[in-house]
This record gives sequence, C-alpha cells and structure tokens, in this order.
Amino acid sequence: MSYTQVGSTIQLSNHLIIQKSKLKIVSDKNNLDVLYQDNHIIVVNKRVGDIVQGDKTGDKPLSDIVKEYIKDKYNKPGDVFLGVVHRLDRPTTGIVAFARTSKALTRMNELFKNRETQKTYWAIVKKRPEKDNDTLVHYLKRDEKRNTSKAHTKEVPESKMASLDYKVIKQLDNYTVLEINLHTGRHHQIRAQLSAIGSPIKGDLKYGADRSNPDGGISLHARKLVFMHPVTKLPITITAPVPDESVWKSV
Repeated sequence: MSYTQVGSTIQLSNHLIIQKSKLKIVSDKNNLDVLYQDNHIIVVNKRVGDIVQGDKTGDKPLSDIVKEYIKDKYNKPGDVFLGVVHRLDRPTTGIVAFARTSKALTRMNELFKNRETQKTYWAIVKKRPEKDNDTLVHYLKRDEKRNTSKAHTKEVPESKMASLDYKVIKQLDNYTVLEINLHTGRHHQIRAQLSAIGSPIKGDLKYGADRSNPDGGISLHARKLVFMHPVTKLPITITAPVPDESVWKSV
C-alpha cells in the first residue's frame, strides 16, 4: 500500500497508527489539516464552522475544499471524485474521512452502516457528571424544525434508542474533559445525552450551555477513528490533534 505520511506514524503487527499531525498541508486555494491519505481515502481534521457536505446555507462545504486540494496536488484534469462517508456537526471539530474511489466509498459506507468502526470523542463540560464513568441510554426524539434532539429516559413515539460510554479523563480549573465512545449514531447524540445528565458541552447554547465559545463552535472533538482500510484491509487508527484554542491547550 502506498500512502502519504502526515505526522507521526507507527506500524505494529500490520496495524497502521497515525498518532497525530503537526503538519498542515496547504493547497493553492485552501488550508487543510490532512491526517492521512492514499489512493483510496483521505482523512482530515475538520475546523469549527466547516460543513462536511453542502446544505441550504450555500456555504462552501469541506468536501469541495478537499476536492480542490486533490486537484491541485495531483494536477488532475476535470472533476475529482470524492465520496462523503460520514458527517460531523458544523460547530464540532475532528476527524472526517472521505473516499477517493467509488469502490472505497461503497466499502466505507458498509463499515459505518454496520458499526464496524470505533469512534472516540472528547468533550469539555462545565459541570462534572456525578459518576466518573458510566453508560448512558436514552431515547432520542428529533425536532426537525429546531434541528435538535431531546433525550428521554423512556421510549416515546418516534424516538430512537441511543447509547454511549463516557469517562472523565481530566479535570481542568473550571471544566471537565470527557472521553466518549458511541454505541449508536443518532442526531446530536452526544450533545443531547450529556445535556440530559446536566453536563452540556462548553459553548453549546442549543443544549444548555450558559455562554458561547469565542469561535462560535462547541467543545466537542472527534478525537480518534479506528477502521479497516476498505481496500488493503489493514487496521488503521487515526488520532486528530485538538483545536488550537485556550481551553483545549490545557487538555
């Protein structure tokens, strides 16, 4: 397999581990923090405010920025193929993977659909949860008009079961850092479930935070992604550096 090393890479027992990236790859038109790339996939560290795929706002999506980067880097004529595999909420940061071929897209879609990936998030909350680690199970009901999800302790009509594990990984002066592993992938799941236990994410006004973050984002970061490469079948672990923001610098 050929790949471009971006940041620290360790290979152990045929497991490719991309630990972190300190190198920002710059295309002619946009800055991208590229964590990993090869002929089949490209993985980037999303910034606050980026939308992964185009929406009604008409703002330029991250997918288009990545296409431009590929076109510039490899001098590709014509259109560049790029498949959106999964999404992150606009105010969040962290790992987003894209497919560079239709075959890779089909296989990556299957991995995410069948929950054959491991996604780990870090969140900064103002109020420390009562338990240092726990499994949260709620039933989420989505409000399309408000673009929110409400977490209920019991099943309600049109709700979907949501489950995650969290643990406290660091106590800061005024905040607590949690590590979260998802068992399900629901709309605004982490945001809604942490709010339901009284620990809304820093900056998340929509779910109960008392003030916004200066950059308009929320302190939720897609920290790590583990998956089987769609073509080589090599296990890959990718870790994304936290944002360059004052509170994150303390983590």
